[in-house]
Amino acid sequence: MLANNRREKILELLKEDGSAKVIDLAKIFKVTEVTIRQDLEKLEKDGLLLREHGGAFLKTIKDQVSSFSLANHDNLEKKELIALKCLELIENGDTIILDSGSTTTEIAKKLKGTRHLTVITNALNIALMLGAESDIEVIMTGGEFKPPTLSLTGQKAADFFRGINVQKLFLATSGLSLKAGLTYPSISDLVVKKAMIDAADTTYLVADSTKFGKSAFASLGALSLIDYVITDSGVEESDKKVFQDHKIELIIAN
Repeated sequence: MLANNRREKILELLKEDGSAKVIDLAKIFKVTEVTIRQDLEKLEKDGLLLREHGGAFLKTIKDQVSSFSLANHDNLEKKELIALKCLELIENGDTIILDSGSTTTEIAKKLKGTRHLTVITNALNIALMLGAESDIEVIMTGGEFKPPTLSLTGQKAADFFRGINVQKLFLATSGLSLKAGLTYPSISDLVVKKAMIDAADTTYLVADSTKFGKSAFASLGALSLIDYVITDSGVEESDKKVFQDHKIELIIAN
């Protein structure tokens, strides 16, 4: 991997996890610790992170947590349309899982004041958003806190879903492609998302069209893990064919 690509992936990981150790990054990217320190030094000079002894952390992390806001506001209009389409698929009395992420947060916003539901989530912002709704029961997983995504992750979060069965999962992704499948910047999230999928009768992947053809660092698995993709009208014909070939139903939010 070229240095610029590696630094881009390091930054993606920090935006997801908040911080990282030099020793762990060296293992992940299969380079020396000296090389990672050079990468972190360059990213710090660019004003993108702050180094600390043995690692680095995202520069904006304290502001994000104190304001309880997600950093990713890209393609917000598309995500709002996707969220509205998701509401059509949620029925009174459903038990659903809402994954953490900016698109699933838009779904949560639109659930307020709507119907009798049970919502299981690993996202603190979603839990606080829906926790005061009298007709919505909110259940949270345990796990390790990830400041940038305001979410809980790791094996403890995954273990929560053992023995649980729900009607619907609304799953987020950082990128998806035929070759890489469903991908995420953080390895710790993979066990959680797989456990969510195993607990749900139906899995809806919610992703705006800019995610198609892209891949993040860690792969969850093949596209066949999901049942439906809910996206916006910007989806390309080539991507439609990929979903069709994998017998995944595409739902377009207009």
